[in-house]
Amino acid sequence: MIAAMPRRPNSKRSDAATDSRPRCNWAKSPQMREYHDREWGVPVHEDRLLFEFLILEGAQAGLSWETILNKRENYRRAFDRFDARKIAKYDSRKTRALLRDAGIVRNRLKISATIGNAKAFLAVQEEFGAFDKYIWQFVGGKPKVNSWDRSHKVPARTPESDAMSKDLKKRGFRFVGSTICYAFMQATGMVDDHAVDCFRSSR
Repeated sequence: MIAAMPRRPNSKRSDAATDSRPRCNWAKSPQMREYHDREWGVPVHEDRLLFEFLILEGAQAGLSWETILNKRENYRRAFDRFDARKIAKYDSRKTRALLRDAGIVRNRLKISATIGNAKAFLAVQEEFGAFDKYIWQFVGGKPKVNSWDRSHKVPARTPESDAMSKDLKKRGFRFVGSTICYAFMQATGMVDDHAVDCFRSSR
């Protein structure tokens, strides 16, 4: 993020307890509805926020996205607001401290991957000028808008996420399988997978 959460023009913080507008069927809890309404599918072009989502999606592996949302502020605190330059310099002492931090997912492989991914992220920035310029090429530079009539029809991976995963891995990124990459693409608005009957649908 970590500036404040991005918002769509003229959007207001929804009252999850009373707002009955139609939504994608996975947005059930107040927190998930808030995330769905304000962030999911909104195009992201700010490098630090793109890095945040890449790390959080990898942290989700084997867990639920709601679990990660509940820990999001803890992740921002623990990982220096997702400043890749700082994370790339983490040493074994910092790693041990992170493994003791109950506010995040204390998985050694995921923590190690975050540090390695920060280094790979900086290398991409150096090569392309911005991670944004690199990552959006996988959808031709503009959001791919889908037309799903039901959320359960949304795929877990696509040829685009396969290509992204393959290239990220080649560049040294970890926890970037195709399914994780597709979730990242949805979260950052590279694809718009809101169901056609969802009030956030752009169709």
